[in-house]
Amino acid sequence: MFAAENGLKGDPRLQAISDAIRVVPHFPKPGIMFQDITTLLLDHKAFKDTVDIFVDRYRDMDISVVAGVEARGFMFGPSIALAIGAKFVPLRKPRKLPGTGEVIAEAYDLEYGSDCLEMHVGAVQPGERVIVIDDLVATGGTLSAAIRLLERVGAQVVECACVIGLREVKGQRRLNGKPLYILVEPREIDGCY
Repeated sequence: MFAAENGLKGDPRLQAISDAIRVVPHFPKPGIMFQDITTLLLDHKAFKDTVDIFVDRYRDMDISVVAGVEARGFMFGPSIALAIGAKFVPLRKPRKLPGTGEVIAEAYDLEYGSDCLEMHVGAVQPGERVIVIDDLVATGGTLSAAIRLLERVGAQVVECACVIGLREVKGQRRLNGKPLYILVEPREIDGCY
């Protein structure tokens, strides 16, 4: 579901958020139109509006955990968690979690290979209500792995949330039946996404 379809149609914050995202053509390889959120982070108003929209959505949903997907989910997740009174749990790439604590891992396939997400054992308790946050959804592989990882420890994943997503998100069918909330679509440059 897009924010504009959920009571925010015509909200000028969505256009400002979209305008603050830089499109980098042919990065990291030819044909890819990279949606760069670092420019959104430089615009304090657009960044605040992004967080505020998510906070407004999740404030009254009894969320106890905001799980951020490495690395861009770390940009939005902690602010959302603080504002709604939830804890933030990072979902990291292999061997990136600090300390000697035990981790649980979930592998997933990418268009160009495979990867894995890890979480500290005990970071999320059975029955906790979780939202998963990331910057962008394309195929849905990473978000699906995050859902599987959290459900393996007994968490209840309420929704996945992304700043950017394709209207025809192919990955939405792969999100294990979980709702997907998206703020804006990728900006088009020279007729390409």
